[in-house]
Amino acid sequence: MNRRDFMCLAGFASTAFLSGCASWSCAASKRKPNIVFVFADQWRAQATGYAGDPNARTPVLDALEKQSIHFTNAVSGCPVCSPYRASLLTGQYPLTHGVFLNDVPLSNKAVSIAQACNAAGYDTAYIGKWHLEGNGRTNYIPPHRRQGFDFWQALECTHDYNHSFYYGGDDPARQVWPEYDAIAQTKSACRYIREHIQNPFVLFLSWGPPHAPYLTAPQEYRRRFRAEDIVLRPNVPQDQSAVARRDLAGYYAHIAVLDDCLNILLETIEQAGIGNDTIFVFTSDHGDMLYSQGMTKKQRPFEESACVPFLLRYPAVHGHLGRRIDMPINTPDIMPTLLGLAGVAIPETVQGQDFSTVIRGKQKPSKEAVLLTCPSPFGQWERRHGGREYRGIRTRRYTYTRDLNGPWLLYDNQTDPYQQKNLVDKPEFTDLQKELDSVLQHKLKEIHDDFRPGRDYIQQWGWTVDENGTVPYWVKNQEQANP
Repeated sequence: MNRRDFMCLAGFASTAFLSGCASWSCAASKRKPNIVFVFADQWRAQATGYAGDPNARTPVLDALEKQSIHFTNAVSGCPVCSPYRASLLTGQYPLTHGVFLNDVPLSNKAVSIAQACNAAGYDTAYIGKWHLEGNGRTNYIPPHRRQGFDFWQALECTHDYNHSFYYGGDDPARQVWPEYDAIAQTKSACRYIREHIQNPFVLFLSWGPPHAPYLTAPQEYRRRFRAEDIVLRPNVPQDQSAVARRDLAGYYAHIAVLDDCLNILLETIEQAGIGNDTIFVFTSDHGDMLYSQGMTKKQRPFEESACVPFLLRYPAVHGHLGRRIDMPINTPDIMPTLLGLAGVAIPETVQGQDFSTVIRGKQKPSKEAVLLTCPSPFGQWERRHGGREYRGIRTRRYTYTRDLNGPWLLYDNQTDPYQQKNLVDKPEFTDLQKELDSVLQHKLKEIHDDFRPGRDYIQQWGWTVDENGTVPYWVKNQEQANP
C-alpha cells in the first residue's frame, strides 16, 4: 500500500470511527482481553485537541477520549526515553531496575509484562523503537534480550523516520521500513492483529515521532501547519518565539500523522471483531519542553516534560467509558494495572500499584501523589542549561521538587497552569511546603531512594559515561550489553 492508499484508508477509517460505527456492545466477554499498547515518543499531554491545544489537529484522539478512561494527571516519573520504557515493562522504579539514563541495558532480573502474559497463555509482540538494549542504537537485539516478546520488528533507536531500519524475528540482517516509519509500523501492527485474533495477544507499538527532528513529517502533513499560525504557550520567552513556532509547526505535523495512524489501528480492531475484547491504551514515554520555560527536550519536572496523555479504552468496563480520573498515575503503575484488568497474576518484582479496581469503578481514586525523579541528568544541553538531580512529587494540584541543595520548585498547577510562579520558601506557603516535603520523604523511603549525587549511582551500576554524563551510544559497548 503506498502513501496515497494509506491516506484514502485513513480518511475512510476516520469517517467510520468518528461517526460512531464501532460495533462493540459493552457486555463482558469470557475471553481474556487483548492488550494493544500504543505509545509515541515525546508527545506531551497538552498537545491534543481534547486538552484544549489550539494547534493540535487530533480528531481521532479527541473521539477516543470520549470513549476512554482518561487519566488527566498521568506522569512520566523519570521523563526520558529508556527509564520510562524500563519502568513500563517491569513495573519498577529507575533505581531498582538501574535504567535511570538512556542507552544502558535493562537486565533480565525482573519479570516483564510480556513474560507475565506469556505465562498466562498470551501471544506477545513488539513493533518499533526499543531503546533498552544498551549495545549501540543500530545493532541486532537477540531473542534472549527482548524481555519475553515473541513477535519482533524493532530497532534500538533512530529518529530518521523516512529511512528507518528494524530487525524482524530472528534474522540478524537489518531491514528497512518502506516509508515514514510510524505509518509502516502501524500497517505491520494491523497485519499482526488480523493474524492473531484466535488467541489473546499483547501488542506494543512504539512510535518514534513526534520526537525531533521536527521538520521531517510527510510533506502533505507539513503543509497543514505554518509557523506563523502557531499559538505559543504563555511560558515561552519572547526571544525564542520564532524558533519555537518553527519547531512546533513540525511537531504538530508529526502528531497529525500519528492521529491518522490511530484511525487505521482502531478500525482494524473493529473490523476484526475484537473491540469488546481489547484493552486499548494510547500514551507517550514523556513530554517535550519545546521552549516553555526557555527549555527544550525532557528530563525536567515541568508539566510539558513530565505529563503525558493517557487514554485507556476497554468496552467491557460497562458504564465507565468517557470518564476522567484526576488521580495521578505513574509509569510503574501501568504494568500492574494492565495485568489486573486482564486477570493476569502480577509478579512479585513489581513496585507499582494496580489501579484496575479504580478503572472498574470498584474503588474510589485515592492516590495523592506520584514521584518525579532525575537520578543523573545527562546530555550536553542539560549540563549547559541547569540540568540537575532532583526528586519531587506531582499531586492532583501541586508540583513540588527538591534538588541536592534543598527545596527547588513548588507550583500550584490549578491557579498557575503554566508554572510561572515558584512558591518555594514563600512564607505564606510554609505549611504546604512542609506537608509536600513530608510526602516526598515518605515516598522515597518506600522505594529505598537515598537521593545521592548521580555519579554515585553511575558507579554503583557500573555504567560508563562521557563528560556530559551520557552513555556513548554511538559505539558498540559489549561490556554493558549483557548484565
